[in-house]
Amino acid sequence: MVNVESLRPTRQRRAVSDVLSTITKFSSAQEVHAVLISKGEKVGLATVYRTLQALAETGAIDVLRNEDGEALYRACGTDHHHHLVCTICNKTTEIAAPEVEIWTEKIAREQGYLISGHTIEVFGLCKNCR
Repeated sequence: MVNVESLRPTRQRRAVSDVLSTITKFSSAQEVHAVLISKGEKVGLATVYRTLQALAETGAIDVLRNEDGEALYRACGTDHHHHLVCTICNKTTEIAAPEVEIWTEKIAREQGYLISGHTIEVFGLCKNCR
């Protein structure tokens, strides 16, 4: 289950959390809402949007933007990672990229920045969609 401890635990938040725990691909708020409705949950789409945004802000779930700019959500591992995302089926693979971490630190240091965070998503076609 997705950790909702930092948020006031409402029935709707628990329902969204439960759904996120079963989803294996990044999904839109509309897709999460559709799953909730199919399970007989009475949760409004606006509540789903707010809950997903709040969970993303606390770091309980990951959020990425697809090529169209739509926010997609998924419960991921707790370690820092990046994603390979299929642009057709939204299949997502978590990747560790120590080279990227070294590169971002180097670039930031050269430019006089102190990094507070970064995200990297690589979009393409998975083996099944090619």
